[in-house]
Amino acid sequence: MIVQENIHQAKTHFSRLVQRALDGDQVIVAKAGVPLVQLVPVPQKNARRAGCLKGIVKHIADDFDAPIDDMGDYMP
Repeated sequence: MIVQENIHQAKTHFSRLVQRALDGDQVIVAKAGVPLVQLVPVPQKNARRAGCLKGIVKHIADDFDAPIDDMGDYMP
């Protein structure tokens, strides 16, 4: 649904308009009936969760954390 509000109404009902934009409505703010800006939600990144890959890694080599021979020059 397209919602158009003039600036004065948008200031008065800003939180309601933000919620409508989050709900998927197209929210346009106008001045004297002329559309100026559009409220759109910011895309959210997927939150990281500890353990979300549990069961994906099937095997870790026994020497996984062993020193690498070629890295001797970089080690103290």
